Amino acid sequence: MGYQSIIGVILFVIIFILISTEKFNKTILSLLGGALFMVLHFVSQELAFLSIDWNVIFLLISMMVIVGITKKTGLFQYVAIKAAKISRGKPVNIMILLSLITALFSAFLDNVTTVMIITPVAILIAVELGISPIPFVISCAIASNLGGTATLIGDPPNIMIGSAANLDFNSFLFNLTPIIIIIMIVYSLLIYLFFRKKMRISNERKARIMDFDESKSIENKPLLIKSLTVLSLVIAGFLIHGFLNLEPATIALFGAGLLMLLTGEKEVDEFFHDVEWGTIFFFIGLFILVGGLVELGIIKKVASFVLNLTNGNMKSTSLLVLWISGVFSAFIDNIPYVATMIPLIKDIGVHVGPDKIQPLWWSLALGACLGGNGTLIGASANVVSAGLAKKNGYKISFWEFTKYGSIITIITLAISTIYIYFRYLIRI
Repeated sequence: MGYQSIIGVILFVIIFILISTEKFNKTILSLLGGALFMVLHFVSQELAFLSIDWNVIFLLISMMVIVGITKKTGLFQYVAIKAAKISRGKPVNIMILLSLITALFSAFLDNVTTVMIITPVAILIAVELGISPIPFVISCAIASNLGGTATLIGDPPNIMIGSAANLDFNSFLFNLTPIIIIIMIVYSLLIYLFFRKKMRISNERKARIMDFDESKSIENKPLLIKSLTVLSLVIAGFLIHGFLNLEPATIALFGAGLLMLLTGEKEVDEFFHDVEWGTIFFFIGLFILVGGLVELGIIKKVASFVLNLTNGNMKSTSLLVLWISGVFSAFIDNIPYVATMIPLIKDIGVHVGPDKIQPLWWSLALGACLGGNGTLIGASANVVSAGLAKKNGYKISFWEFTKYGSIITIITLAISTIYIYFRYLIRI
């Protein structure tokens, strides 16, 4: 390994560690690192810009615009309150139903957006019931990460994997949604076992929930109809995008443009307020960093090491990727981790053939997304949920979240191991 490669690895590891500690802004670190790779000639500007996956970037921006407009209608609050009333005011039933709704929303919306919508409502319901909102916040945060694993657009790592591996929306539905449904059933049981003893309340408290009027949540009915229509068209477009010969980003971009037009607003600045530009530029810098590692030949060396470690056995390699991804993602941001792993798996595909690495993609997706539940800092949705709880006077400590999240992560990774083995590896 030449001196450039050594310096490149050292810089990347330092940036990776700094991003994981969250002591500095991760977007600034990502952009600064990408620029530094170009300044030091580890990668040319032309190759650096070519390494940016614009399919990922425009899919994220477009979905953020659509969700930003839709959430102004009050739809999500309406659903959450309706769920509480359907549960007849019984706390543990409300918690399970809210978690299932959060998982469903997270399969089609950004995880962070989902918890920002659901968490305040969950806290309000818990306060009205006279119990601690902390179990509600924790259960919904974990559910958002579980649900986000189910689809191509549910979690940024899946968007990145889908774009890199040329896996469409239906591929994720067919390969990941079944196991997430099983996991959500198990998760509902775990919620019941963990929290049922903390959920005993009087009938008077239950009656307070039944008095809620969910119809008051709907703030703009005409916009709601437009938003649901466009959102339905976009999801339908994802399902048939292979037939249409269009990338998901193109469909989402069309949907975002159409919904902005239908709102009747002349100024577009308001629509882009809900776009998380910090996240978008974080991705751009990250793509350049990983492109630099590829250009330096580091990814190829790591791929060879992994193959030698498992003797090229795809069964061992797939399960290794699943568990390493789960452990790493519990402590570090899964986005830079997945960005680093994608070219590694591609390089393994060069050695063993692209067809044989299909299980590796699903192992990576499951490990990276499910591992985020391992600790409070494992996923952005966890951090945001804890922040919202703290604003309302309820502090969730690192260990309080982790004592539940770590158990759930181990169980879900174990279930995923069985699933990966019997669905993909038993025939190898």
